[in-house]
Amino acid sequence: MSVRLLVALIATFLTVGPLYGQSEDPDPLAIDGLVVTATPVPLEAARLGASVTLLRGDDLRRRGLTRVVDALREVPGLAVARNGSFGAVTSVFFRGAESDHVQVLVDGVQVNQPGGAFDFASLGIDEVERIEVVRGPGSALYGSDAVAGVIQVITRRGGGSPSGTASVRAGSFGRLDGSVSLSGGTEAVSYGFTLSRLTTDGILAFNNRHEQSVLAGHVRLRLDDASRARISARTSDRTYGFPTDGSGAVVDSNQNAFGDEFSVGLEVARRLGSRADARILVTLHDVESGTDDAPDGPADTLGFFGFQSLEAMRRTSVDLRVSGEVDEAVTLTAGAEFEGQRVRSFNESLSQFGPSAGRSEFDRSNRAGYLHGLFGAGPVSIQAGLRYDDNDQFGGSATWQVGGSWSPDDVTRLRASAGTGVKEPTFFEAFATGFTVGNPELEPERSRTLEIGVERSLGHDRVQLRATLFRQDLRDLIQYTFAPPTPGGPNYFNIAEARSRGLELGVEARTGPVAWTVDWTRLDTEVVDAGFDEGPSATFVEGNPLLRRPQDQLRIGGAWRRAGRLGFDAAVRFVGERDDRDFSDFPAAAVVLDAYTTLDVGIDLRLVDAGGDRPGVTLFARGENLLDSEYQEVFGFEAPGRGLYVGGRVQVGGR
Repeated sequence: MSVRLLVALIATFLTVGPLYGQSEDPDPLAIDGLVVTATPVPLEAARLGASVTLLRGDDLRRRGLTRVVDALREVPGLAVARNGSFGAVTSVFFRGAESDHVQVLVDGVQVNQPGGAFDFASLGIDEVERIEVVRGPGSALYGSDAVAGVIQVITRRGGGSPSGTASVRAGSFGRLDGSVSLSGGTEAVSYGFTLSRLTTDGILAFNNRHEQSVLAGHVRLRLDDASRARISARTSDRTYGFPTDGSGAVVDSNQNAFGDEFSVGLEVARRLGSRADARILVTLHDVESGTDDAPDGPADTLGFFGFQSLEAMRRTSVDLRVSGEVDEAVTLTAGAEFEGQRVRSFNESLSQFGPSAGRSEFDRSNRAGYLHGLFGAGPVSIQAGLRYDDNDQFGGSATWQVGGSWSPDDVTRLRASAGTGVKEPTFFEAFATGFTVGNPELEPERSRTLEIGVERSLGHDRVQLRATLFRQDLRDLIQYTFAPPTPGGPNYFNIAEARSRGLELGVEARTGPVAWTVDWTRLDTEVVDAGFDEGPSATFVEGNPLLRRPQDQLRIGGAWRRAGRLGFDAAVRFVGERDDRDFSDFPAAAVVLDAYTTLDVGIDLRLVDAGGDRPGVTLFARGENLLDSEYQEVFGFEAPGRGLYVGGRVQVGGR
């Protein structure tokens, strides 16, 4: 879509008069108590058919958590695998699906790499207002990548009198992090900004330092009684020293990775009366990442002794939608999305045979239309959606989703959801040249999911019980083969199939000042069709579980608060055995990662309440893995041991 056409669309939004009466349309991302990720219009979580978990930034910070991925470890059905130390590549698996089968949004901006990959190590909690985690396919609304779920990080909102917060924390592994935030606003304009910095020496003997700086902010404008605009932006730069090879062995003193990100979203919305509104969202996400591994010294001249790479990726999108209430029981949304993707990459290897370099440039675009409906009133709620994508490389694909919720009484809720998802191939899988050959004939990976759940309240809402059964079928999974059917032909094919099924049970209880949560996930995964039979070392082995997915996960958490000043939190987490591969040799050997248990404890004490010209002061401390459990989430890469941290927070201003 051209810039000229885009400007014309926005101008049209601002000049079209209301169709009925004028009323302000609030920023959906700022509405508390509603879920904005699962449907095109905000909806109460208790009316959704899909499983949703809401994580609040204030609560996470009070408990001493600093990284989004650590908060995601608490979500039922999610498994996390980090390649060792802080800052290492971190993957999240939704109910047994692949790690690139989840759509990640930051204030509505899609931040996945083209093809679905996302490194969760890049997200911190300092900038978070809340996190919405929707389990189940979201491709009917978001298109590619939302095969198994959607995660949206909503950054801190602004409003009211100007206020500021500063915090600092230090502790084990040479870790030091801090943040400063500022927010405020009026009915006409509101703002919120956060600047954070993290440094740590890591857990390995050398070359394991991790540094990251993040600046995130938003400004919201009320243009008139019927129009609003919001612009949000986030920039991040980080470096990570990794002395390990592919097997986890500590061998390299100067191998480093780096990554710079910039994302921006501009949303303009106009109320078209008391029952309809229109919205246009324009987004851009840029990522520059790479590695740098210079020769270890003048004598390092044998074999492959140097390597550097740089990859620049850009995603741009324009999403236009119109929503209207047909009556009190029916709301319809129609939308269209245009997306462009671009990748530029460069790599150079140094070996005893001389330097070798390669460059590549790829582009593709996608056009989509979607229609969604919300139906029902009172105890019944139904959501349905359909989307069609037309990709200039892969052609067309249709996805659908339907969900429902029924509350037969005040304490019981029954719900169900079903749908399909798609994930487009990466540029490398489709177009790679050289030692690995891509396959431009690849098609998207696909999923079909069904879940049913029940929720029950006891003791005047003091106890909440919930249970969910799910099944997820994955097909057309892209498999890499060392020996393609045609010599010199492509190495990637849509040939594998897998399935997962499981049970999620949860209990929330409150007894006086103590709140308890218990979550257990039972997951059974199986490779249904391994495609090319490449033996027990392959990624897909027919009849075997999928790699790095635990069969059992259990978390028991407790929180105690006294007079709003003193708080104590503790959580025990058990993760069962997982299949993996030992890549220290070729072919890789099948291995089993041991089960492990961790204990995390946090305490916070508010010394002074903020008021008038008096700043509020809070001290906090946190212990992670206090049992000092030795475990690996990826074979060969040890996880951090016991960590102790202390810090403080100062707040000024505000209401």
